[in-house]
Amino acid sequence: MPVTDLGNRAAPRKGRHLRAFVRNPTFVAGVIILGFVVLVALFADLLCPGDPQDMAGPPLLWPGDDAEFSLGTDSLGRNVLALLVHGSRASLLVGISAAAIGLAIGMVVGSVAGFFGGWVDILLTRLIELFQTTPTFLLVVVIVAIREPSLQTIALAIGLASWPTVARLVRAQFRSLRESDFVVAARSLGYSRTRIIVQEILPNALPPVIVAASVMIANAILTEAGLSFLNMRDPNVVSWGGMIGDSRDQLRNAWFLTALPGAAIAATVLSLNLVGDGLNEILNPRSDP
Repeated sequence: MPVTDLGNRAAPRKGRHLRAFVRNPTFVAGVIILGFVVLVALFADLLCPGDPQDMAGPPLLWPGDDAEFSLGTDSLGRNVLALLVHGSRASLLVGISAAAIGLAIGMVVGSVAGFFGGWVDILLTRLIELFQTTPTFLLVVVIVAIREPSLQTIALAIGLASWPTVARLVRAQFRSLRESDFVVAARSLGYSRTRIIVQEILPNALPPVIVAASVMIANAILTEAGLSFLNMRDPNVVSWGGMIGDSRDQLRNAWFLTALPGAAIAATVLSLNLVGDGLNEILNPRSDP
């Protein structure tokens, strides 16, 4: 078939996918909320310049008490709005980094196990099961407790604990695709195993992995918040979980100090779940028009 014909057929398909993204209210709502959080994190220094941990005013001002502190101040006199704005960076950074680490490990292990099968598959499957028998949060706590509780350590710990789910998903995709016609054709043309895995099978196995990535980022944000609440965090970095942990003693007389970062976490996690649900509907081959 001529190249021009292929291009003409690919254009309508891309148009259908674009229309599917735009017409999916779940996906659009998630993208709007998530996009707002990302913009706040990117422009945090412009929105709230200076060190957010500096004492800015009287302690325990309620939202609306002072126009200079629209969301009030905490027990140390820090601006709650500045803490929320700068705390978005830590949550997104840990979530994206941990998901990237988990995806990288899971895709390598799952693709090798699913493609080669045999004793390689059995060995790697047992390794996956070994990690899955340990509670994820407990494993993260142990890793962070051994090392210094920095953002890098937290992201690494969450990534090392979250890869088995991706590995199982990729393994299942490879097992169903490794005997497909295009893989057989690639073998007959003399393609190397690495090329078949990376260039032929992996791109066709990505849609469910992309959906899983959004869930992994959301879970990583929640895990980071839980660690920060337990005071297993970098004291030099502002995070939403740390704000909740610092304010638990004021829960009765200044509940907004806990509610505001909790609402930020809930909104971010909700947006990621909405994006994941939308991608699942759009990328599902059964729903392709």
